[in-house]
Amino acid sequence: MKILVLGQGAREHAIIKSLIGTGTPAEKIVAAPGNAGIANDVRTVETLNPNSPEQVTEFAKERAIDLVIIGPEAPLVAGVSDALRAAGIAVFGPSQRAAALEGSKSFAKEVMAAAGVPTGMARECSTIEEVESAMAAFGAPYVIKADGLASGKGVIVTSDRQAALDHARNFIDMGILVEEFLDGQEVSLFFLSDGKTVLPLTPAQDFKRAFDDDAGPNTGGMGAYSPLPWLPEGFVEEVQETVALPTVHELARLGAEFVGLLYCGLILTARGIRVIEFNARFGDPETQVVLRRLVTPLAGLLHKAATGQLANATEPEFTKDVAITVVLASEGYPTSSAPNRAITGLTAAEQDEHISIAHAATRVEGDDLLATGGRVLSVVSLAKSFRKARKHAYEAIEQIYLAGSHYRKDIAKAVADAEEND
Repeated sequence: MKILVLGQGAREHAIIKSLIGTGTPAEKIVAAPGNAGIANDVRTVETLNPNSPEQVTEFAKERAIDLVIIGPEAPLVAGVSDALRAAGIAVFGPSQRAAALEGSKSFAKEVMAAAGVPTGMARECSTIEEVESAMAAFGAPYVIKADGLASGKGVIVTSDRQAALDHARNFIDMGILVEEFLDGQEVSLFFLSDGKTVLPLTPAQDFKRAFDDDAGPNTGGMGAYSPLPWLPEGFVEEVQETVALPTVHELARLGAEFVGLLYCGLILTARGIRVIEFNARFGDPETQVVLRRLVTPLAGLLHKAATGQLANATEPEFTKDVAITVVLASEGYPTSSAPNRAITGLTAAEQDEHISIAHAATRVEGDDLLATGGRVLSVVSLAKSFRKARKHAYEAIEQIYLAGSHYRKDIAKAVADAEEND
């Protein structure tokens, strides 16, 4: 099976590593545009624009690609999957209309309301006056969401009224959702979907704030871990029956069949499970730990989803080992980044058999590996316990040098501490 992976981040690198690790020969995979780390594993095509339906479709036809895997949200919103399907090419990624589940927070709320999916109360706002009124109604902490794609930076949760209003002003042209604050543990749960059937992967938890102890601004994610030993029994089954299936069925009813990865961002409140958000693709950095634990061949699972055959698929198998990932970010992230600084120490870090490094924003210039964006690397560790996984991850990341960079030192610390106290 020839596979084309669209994207250039750590999520796409993790997908490629999982494809290879679960049985797909590297020479059968091509990535566009990729990054320096991805180019070490498979062939990359930097000249192919992943957001161009015409270019991607023509490339897939010329190269007789059997499966296209769309990593980021931008190609979905651009309609790349629609063009591929119209050409008869199997694609893992929802249609432009179905991807509105991520691209429009208000559309997602409408789908959830129609499907009876549990979520928080929200108000749509198109003016700052409406935002102020909704904030007064819900009270602090304030939850302000841009009603559109904002590269993981469209949400703020804060008790600072002025900070909430400033965030709303930054995104008011998109439209704003003001939501009630939901308190509890957050969980990310991915479902493969072929438009009719869904198949769950394994839960993970990510760390959104920039600094230790959940301090600082929201980011695209500074780390994650899996499994979640504290989840109640039957959690995955409950989410499948009350969230994933109703959502997929409602989208089908609307003529927006969802084929691809349904990312359910969830919170366990005192009143039960609630949906915080949906994404229409693999989440980053959770993908790095979820796929690191996957044993079942990934290519077969994604191809079955893309071709409407999930009903015939067996439930994916995951190792009992623990996976954690720690994200190395450039100086200033998430408000800014310091590109074109050299990265060293990766060879030493990767000597540890427990460690796999997914590149997020890197390129090669001469003999130097350079950082090109905010989140630069994901250091992924797989071990028998949380304590050991943390030990290996932090020993590895301490060997990597990027001037001004930062990372959180408390990824999975609480669950590791609980593990030792058992």
